Amino acid sequence: MWAVRFLGIVLTLSLAVACESPQQEPKAHNDPSRYSLAEDVLWASPGGFDLSMDVYTPVGDNGPYPVLMIFHGGGWLINDKSIMDQMAQYIATNGEYVVCNVDYRLLADQANTVTLDQIIGDVVGSVLWVKERISQYGGDPTQLAVTGDSAGAHLSAAVVNLGNRLSAEPYSEENLAFKPSYLPAAMTAQQAADSRGVEVQAALLSYGAFDLYGLGEGDFESWKNPFWYLGGALPRGIFGDAYNAQTHPGLYKGVSPLHNVPLSSERLLPPQLLTVGTDDTLTTPAMVQAYLQKLRDAGQRAEYWEYQGKGHAFLDSRDSFAADAPPALDVMLNFLDRVFYPQTE
Repeated sequence: MWAVRFLGIVLTLSLAVACESPQQEPKAHNDPSRYSLAEDVLWASPGGFDLSMDVYTPVGDNGPYPVLMIFHGGGWLINDKSIMDQMAQYIATNGEYVVCNVDYRLLADQANTVTLDQIIGDVVGSVLWVKERISQYGGDPTQLAVTGDSAGAHLSAAVVNLGNRLSAEPYSEENLAFKPSYLPAAMTAQQAADSRGVEVQAALLSYGAFDLYGLGEGDFESWKNPFWYLGGALPRGIFGDAYNAQTHPGLYKGVSPLHNVPLSSERLLPPQLLTVGTDDTLTTPAMVQAYLQKLRDAGQRAEYWEYQGKGHAFLDSRDSFAADAPPALDVMLNFLDRVFYPQTE
């Protein structure tokens, strides 16, 4: 049933986003006088594939500022950081945060050879880059939050749940660990893991896909998933044609936050905010609530907010952003402020 919903909705959403162009925004949503912007900052080039981020820094003398990293959605197959431009501008206008809007590789990149574990390697690498370099942009590397929508929420949750599993060796069922696309000079992947180099202080997960094992059991890797065609690629397994969820379940569970929630007595995760639209039929409230329950059953700190009357992708840059996104972003900013600026409460 989920695969049927997935097929019908992602095509509609993807075409709508592709066809819309943002209109002039009100100053309350985007005030460039409130921030400086460093565009397309190169942070890594895995296999010669350049990855960049846009960095927004508040204008003022109150730094260093907490940092919010944004990872875009798109089924790991389409979109880039530009789909989060309006969200980044809103946060930079209305909050006291350095905002990093980050690109990562897609499955269809590098001749349709990128694997899901490599994408996680990209996002954990970007966290390591930010921790090493963000002070140059007025950010505090010890005060870091991650966020994203849909696939980006999955990647943010992977940073939180799986970021302690780093390795220079290939990802496999015997080595469920990720090779960072960026490492500071003279640091190994194991040293980064041992020093808790990917640890963050908060996560905001919007209508996330938290179970890649469940997707692998469905139609995600087949022609029934239109994202492959929208991404200009032929369908295949997310780890290559030789793998699927039935024959290699460990690989799929290894990249699934739902299957990797530690007990708080073993490893306390940062506070997390989960959001979803009440009318989302792609990543439904029930699916997000299932992940919320996993977190709470493990003793982890998690909050939940439903956006009444909204479906999927309400945070994406498009003409409806001004009507759809601000109420959700205000909830997210309130959560961030409670984590990073508790004295103002």
